[in-house]
Amino acid sequence: MVDNLDYSQPLYKQIPLIGRLLIVFVVMTGTFMAILDTTIVDVVVPKMMAPLNTDLYGIQWVITAYMMSAATSLLLIESLDKILGLKKLFLTGITVFTISSAMCGIAEDLPMMIISRVIQGTGEAFIVASAQTIMFSIFPPEKKGVAMGIYGMGVSFAPALGPTLGGWLTEHLSWRAIFYVNLPVGMMVIVLGLLILPKFKHEKVKFNFNFTSYTLLAIFTISLLIMLSKGQQKGWWQSDYIVLLLLISIGALILYVISELASKRPLIDFSIFKVPQYRYAMMIYFFTLGLSIYQLFYLIPLYYENLRHFTTLQTGLHMLAFAIFIGITSPVAGFLADKIGEKNVLLFNACLYITTSVFLIPNLNYYTPSVQTMLLTVPLGFSLGSFFAPITTMAMRHLGPKTSLGVSLMHYIRFMGGSFGTAIATNTLQSRFNFHFDEISVMQNNQFLHHYLQQLKPYLSKIFPGSIAEIKAALLIAKAQSTMALSHAFQDVFRHAGYYGILGLSFLIFIFWHDRKNKKTT
Repeated sequence: MVDNLDYSQPLYKQIPLIGRLLIVFVVMTGTFMAILDTTIVDVVVPKMMAPLNTDLYGIQWVITAYMMSAATSLLLIESLDKILGLKKLFLTGITVFTISSAMCGIAEDLPMMIISRVIQGTGEAFIVASAQTIMFSIFPPEKKGVAMGIYGMGVSFAPALGPTLGGWLTEHLSWRAIFYVNLPVGMMVIVLGLLILPKFKHEKVKFNFNFTSYTLLAIFTISLLIMLSKGQQKGWWQSDYIVLLLLISIGALILYVISELASKRPLIDFSIFKVPQYRYAMMIYFFTLGLSIYQLFYLIPLYYENLRHFTTLQTGLHMLAFAIFIGITSPVAGFLADKIGEKNVLLFNACLYITTSVFLIPNLNYYTPSVQTMLLTVPLGFSLGSFFAPITTMAMRHLGPKTSLGVSLMHYIRFMGGSFGTAIATNTLQSRFNFHFDEISVMQNNQFLHHYLQQLKPYLSKIFPGSIAEIKAALLIAKAQSTMALSHAFQDVFRHAGYYGILGLSFLIFIFWHDRKNKKTT
């Protein structure tokens, strides 16, 4: 669409407004499709077990394989960007993602589905990293926040919308429809991308890649992700399998560091962390997004489905409330980041997110009315929407030619931090459930419990024989006890997730301190 570009001038100066809007539409449609697929698959995984002839533990590989592939593929982005350019990299990602979606839709067994998901994860990595760099490059400096606000709307809104769309498609069509829906969207993005996207790179660079470092870091990443996803199932450190994975990941990481130090062409240019805004933003990103926000994304659907026993569609509709506010707030936060500064928007976000995650969301329990659950999550939508745009703008504004590397590392941290967050949430939920179940047992009045069981037995005797009725009565009491223990456990885990947010957002102090120090020296 944009011909005869002068590569000595910034790209944003050569693209008219209508061209920028069309590029945004193409890039964000592809990004939204890829990010949406992450959570839309999560909610329908149980329905895949019978068609794929597997069990609950086997079907988890559908998610784990995707995460491993996406995380390791992100490490290739900077090198591929130099060779292919952003346009070819983005369109390659869309093509790979679309074809692999069709493969997922026709998969008849678990191995075929896992292979398809591995390919799909590679496509997603290419899409999200190249798309964010494209968005950052086509906007002028004074509108970088708006660019990241628009991008953040897709990244934050899509995961929240996933359960709603996944529930509707599964209930009215089939679980395979969640993959087939990507085909027309993907083909449209490919055609429009070929016509609209400009050529971002005008010169070819010799392929210079550190395969040794990449292999070692990939082994570290894969071993760690498998350990985190399978830890609860295997019993964590009681399992030789989990211990072996930990040792492999530690050994691979040590060898990777040695390889990087000895190499003349390291895989990652760690001088990027000398930029203080990027360094502190990455710490905030890891702890707040990975260990806190991703916990909430994981826990809220579980709260609705496992505790409240909502259907997948009902769960999605209840999550739609805060998803809408994420979409509304994100561009506004990006606009404010340009006007009043990223750190000031993040300071507001810190106050709102800590209040929401520590004091509001933990009020959700078994008895919370449906409307109230939606209202309690609305402030969460505001806080999530106001997080992504300022944190990414602050991280990327000062990177210059290292922007592509910075984006790749941010998404890598997103995957790794999210894996840690999910593992922490799963482990904490189970341990707090056990704690509260035992505490309820200790606090019970055994005489009153026996009296209540005797009152319940005659009602059940009308349905079951006498001995069975007594067992059923005891099981009903145990079920009530389990429900209350799970309700208290969810409240604890919600609050614990908020604590990680406090830890991450505390790095804002260093950003304010750095800026104040710079003002004094100037």
